[in-house]
Amino acid sequence: MTATHPPARLPLTTHYDVRRDAGGRRFLEPLVRGFDLTRIPLLNKGTAFTEEERAALGLDGLIAPQVDTLETLVERLHRAYSKVTDPLERHVFLRNLQDRNEVLFYALLAAHVEEMLPVVYTPTVGLAVQNFSQIYRVPRGLTLSTANIGRAGQALANVPLNDVRIIVATDSSAILGIGDQGFGGMAISIGKLSLYVVAGGVGPDKTLPVELDVGTNRQDLLDDPDYLGVHHTRLTGDEYLAFVDRFVEATRARYPKAIIQWEDFSRDAAFTVLERYRKVVPSFNDDIQGTGAVVLAGVLNACRLGGERLRDQRIVLHGAGAGGIGVTDALRRGLIDEGLTDEEARARLFVLDQTGLLLTDRRLDGYKQPYAHDPAGLGFTYEGRAPGLLETVRGAGATVLVGLSGVAGAFGEDVVRAVHANTARPIVFPLSNPTANCEALPADVLRWTDGAALVATGSPFDPVELNGQTYPVGQGNNAFIFPGLGFGAILAGVREITDEMVAQAAYALAEYTGRTHPDRLYPPVSELPQASVEVAARVIRQAVRDGVAQEAELAELDDAALLERVRAKFWVPKYLPFRAPAVGEEG
Repeated sequence: MTATHPPARLPLTTHYDVRRDAGGRRFLEPLVRGFDLTRIPLLNKGTAFTEEERAALGLDGLIAPQVDTLETLVERLHRAYSKVTDPLERHVFLRNLQDRNEVLFYALLAAHVEEMLPVVYTPTVGLAVQNFSQIYRVPRGLTLSTANIGRAGQALANVPLNDVRIIVATDSSAILGIGDQGFGGMAISIGKLSLYVVAGGVGPDKTLPVELDVGTNRQDLLDDPDYLGVHHTRLTGDEYLAFVDRFVEATRARYPKAIIQWEDFSRDAAFTVLERYRKVVPSFNDDIQGTGAVVLAGVLNACRLGGERLRDQRIVLHGAGAGGIGVTDALRRGLIDEGLTDEEARARLFVLDQTGLLLTDRRLDGYKQPYAHDPAGLGFTYEGRAPGLLETVRGAGATVLVGLSGVAGAFGEDVVRAVHANTARPIVFPLSNPTANCEALPADVLRWTDGAALVATGSPFDPVELNGQTYPVGQGNNAFIFPGLGFGAILAGVREITDEMVAQAAYALAEYTGRTHPDRLYPPVSELPQASVEVAARVIRQAVRDGVAQEAELAELDDAALLERVRAKFWVPKYLPFRAPAVGEEG
């Protein structure tokens, strides 16, 4: 038989290729058939295989006789999902679905993203991380450990994907607010990539979750016979960096177009890894840069709602880890963009760690030092080694309070009322995840300020009813930033992800919210895809300006055409038709 399409090229995965017919319509050409085809999540359509596909692909008699549509399957699965009430069991339900029928998983998630985001991502993903060895059933992604890092190239060659464009890699040293979780951090990488697909338009065959298992310092995990990670303490220093070097080198060889998102590294490793590799491979750290961008967007919208400017605020940040310093960096950039000098911007930012306000006469880690204040220039007195939170809020005249400390209840009534004393519309963002680590409950903040506060949290909270009014609680979720940032970087084919690209992601989100929901700090989670399209377009535009975009023709597109290009590239879950390979093309 003569083929009616071009000769075979390297397929996107080792299991199938994507073709187009004479009319330009896409179809899948599987490189496996029969029972094996139903065991590959990217290929399995379950009862949605048509009668013709069942006959042509060796599936006759292997599937229930009913032929369903994708829409019917989504409705059926949602009914089953709704009967599960425990959050962790719901997470397992969705993970099991993803591991057997990936398109159906994403179609279900896309149809119910606001309902299911807290289950596949924060806060429930924290439970999945803590219980990962118990819920582990089917391998997903790539695990590099001290047992196989010497064979990193071969391990990557075993991954059945040939065109990975986005990798989320974690060493699990600082997961959310729950710290070192060893091998369990793989659940974070899987969850983040689910959002890249459903909210960022990246095809699932272009994604790869990675666990860098360098050990754990948790003695309870090391002593647990059911723990699935390596049973030794964490690598540090040169050994640790040599491990990550091997991962980066092998990744560049296997996937030269891939972007790496560094995820949930401890504060010291987070800054070191980002600076070591950001010009080697296009990469960014979501805890530092994504968190910073989403908070900047929310604070800009809060200033708009309060009829003020960012440059007029006095900002206290409680928490000086990777996220806290990342947010401070982003807010400093925002202040400078509004016309302040760097010195003036730093003078408006007050960062506290566990000891108190960062001061120049304290011994501080290098990444904290740029935000240390000279005690002689503070203008207020304090007790002890450094001002505490309440002293700083009062002394600095804080109008904005941001929490990234992981300390539940850190924003007590006295602290919140002190911020309110400095401004009519206090901006209070208790952002720590998971929910149990939140610095204050939104209902309390609004009650203590008689509804005047502008409140956003990291995890989802229901609207607050107070004095006959309903107050929506903004969710400062990184999912509003990283999917669009990564998608834009992929489409632009960037050599590097610059700080300016990240800043433009924040401004795009702020402007999208102000235009579509002028009374809110953040858009509804249901609009993640729409927000990501605009974030991606702005990121592409900045990549062109910065000279790091390799897709040169993007520079010729106007704003409307660029948005259309991004929308056209946005992957949506649907079952493509299958065709058996032509004679002589199998395998």
